Amino acid sequence: MPYRIFNFNPGPATLPLEVLEEAREEMLNYRNTGLSIMEMSHRSPEFEEIIDSAQSLFLELAELSTAYQVLFLQGGASLQFSMIPFNFLTSDTTADYIITGSFAKKAMQEAAKIGNTNVAASNDVTNYTTIPRPEDITLSPNSAYLHFTTNNTIYGTQWNYVPDSGTVPLIADMSSDILSRKIEMHRFALVYAGAQKNLGPAGVTAVIIHKSLLEKASASLPAMLSYKTHAENGSLFNTPPCFPIYIVKLVLEWIKKKGGLSAIQETNEQKADLLYQAIDNSGGYYIGHAAKEDRSIMNVTFRLPEEGLEKTFLEEAAAEGLKGLKGHRSVGGIRASIYNAMPYEGCEALAQFMKEFPKKH
Repeated sequence: MPYRIFNFNPGPATLPLEVLEEAREEMLNYRNTGLSIMEMSHRSPEFEEIIDSAQSLFLELAELSTAYQVLFLQGGASLQFSMIPFNFLTSDTTADYIITGSFAKKAMQEAAKIGNTNVAASNDVTNYTTIPRPEDITLSPNSAYLHFTTNNTIYGTQWNYVPDSGTVPLIADMSSDILSRKIEMHRFALVYAGAQKNLGPAGVTAVIIHKSLLEKASASLPAMLSYKTHAENGSLFNTPPCFPIYIVKLVLEWIKKKGGLSAIQETNEQKADLLYQAIDNSGGYYIGHAAKEDRSIMNVTFRLPEEGLEKTFLEEAAAEGLKGLKGHRSVGGIRASIYNAMPYEGCEALAQFMKEFPKKH
């Protein structure tokens, strides 16, 4: 097969090789229909089977009952930043947000255009190196919902507990760690995730919503901004991103074949441990951004002693087939995104490179 690099890009990110190979086999003629998925009617029984299967697999892997509904929408997680307050924030309530990074902040900024918002907790004073503790979170007395971001791709921090919101609906942006570990999904009223990190290609966003929250959604919105519209039409109100949804289905099947979330989590923790050991055992040559107790198993972020060395690190790593390691433009440094589809061998190769690099520089 053609040479493939280890792709550490934060998104669009690497996909399982088995999924790509299966999609290649079915690219021109899906199950003897004589059509590609990209040419097929979204109203056809073949595509309805694909989307129904993807929705069922999502609930199965997340260990959720049919009290939840899975939607496949467009507009990325960024559209969810406004769809959520449009549907659930009223004139007499306040939306609570926990700010742990750039995307959490953007979500609140969009909500502030629609109604009242409140910072329930923030760790900006630490430059987002930590996750707020339970005692740091304060909800509004008339809270419509509590929103937080479970994993922060830019800063490399991740929540290792689910905040207690009481009777207030808990909403989470899980774009960069959805289905990467066991988590109490039943604690959430709504979660959403852009597919391009852990689920599939860019172009589709997964929304998992409890039907009791769905009943509270505003009925006076434009059709495309209404969760009720998409729920009532099974995500087929308009032409959906058919091919990305098909790839998501294949990825969900791949996760199930791997042993589900328990097996996926074990592998992800082993991968992350390789890189964090390389940082911690470097004698201070590599400086991790996140506090050890809040480190992400999806995005490993660190700096080198000088920016010039970081540039050299990226160039030499790329020459070894380790690409996509440049940190976000807002913080610089190095970032290794090691989502579900990053093979263990990729992290082994990067950890070995990290051990050898200081010997030369």
